[in-house]
Amino acid sequence: MDEQAVREHAEANLKALLSGDIGQAAQVMSRELRSNLGPIVAMLPMPLTDGSVESISMTKTGYLAVLRLVGQAGEIHLETRWKDRDGRPTIVEASRQHEEAAPPPLEGAEATEGTEGSEG
Repeated sequence: MDEQAVREHAEANLKALLSGDIGQAAQVMSRELRSNLGPIVAMLPMPLTDGSVESISMTKTGYLAVLRLVGQAGEIHLETRWKDRDGRPTIVEASRQHEEAAPPPLEGAEATEGTEGSEG
């Protein structure tokens, strides 16, 4: 298993998700994940309207592919962990990537506190 093989499988998985074919998308998942699809499907902003494979990186034990999924209910980044199972890339874990919200803009005097002393 190499990065290109994971990318090809991740893109096929994304295509299946975008078409709404959860059964086809599940084909690249481990037996354990397929037997417990409910929580995975529940975190998806279905129906999906757009998506992309944002990144693929090697980990100590496999690969991590991050999918950006956009739907009517919003947008998420789904982290999928891939390992070689029976000679093919397989998703063994999927979780929503939690992004920290940007802090609200500061107003008035508070907005200048961070800039004091930065001129010199």
